[in-house]
Formats: sequence, C-alpha cells, structure tokens
Amino acid sequence: MRLEDAQKILKRPYVTERTFDQIERENKLCFVVEDRVTKTQIANAVQALYEVKVDAVNTSRTTRGKKAFVRLVEAGKAAELATKMGLV
Repeated sequence: MRLEDAQKILKRPYVTERTFDQIERENKLCFVVEDRVTKTQIANAVQALYEVKVDAVNTSRTTRGKKAFVRLVEAGKAAELATKMGLV
C-alpha cells in the first residue's frame, strides 16, 4: 500500500481515558478512519505507516465517524508507538 493511500485511510489517532487504558492493557491503538474502508485496508494502512504487525482490527461507528481499534502483535508495541506519535 502506498503511503498516500494509508494517510487517507487513517484520519487521526483517537485518545481518551478508555483508549489510553487499551494502549497499556490490551496493546491496542484507536484511530478515526474513513467511513468506507474495510478492516483489511485499515490493517494494511497501519502496517505501511508505522511498520508494525497488526493482529486484529475492530471497528465501530459513532456520531463522530468510524473508529478502528487496532491490536498489535508484539507486546508493548502500542505503548512504544503511542510515545513516538506523541500521544502519551
């Protein structure tokens, strides 16, 4: 996947107290994503942009848009990546 396409899929990281807990406890990151993308496209975009391996993707639709909860394969990678992105 091209980086330009990946950047269009992932709009921005989404951080709340709940998602911060998920970073530490479940090795998950949360992103606001485009409405019409699939879980596979989200996983490919995260892998292309951040050079990590994705284990699973769960999505939910809210009034503010579509959110993707991305679980990473390697333990502790979510916290490391969140620190690099300036979320923590």
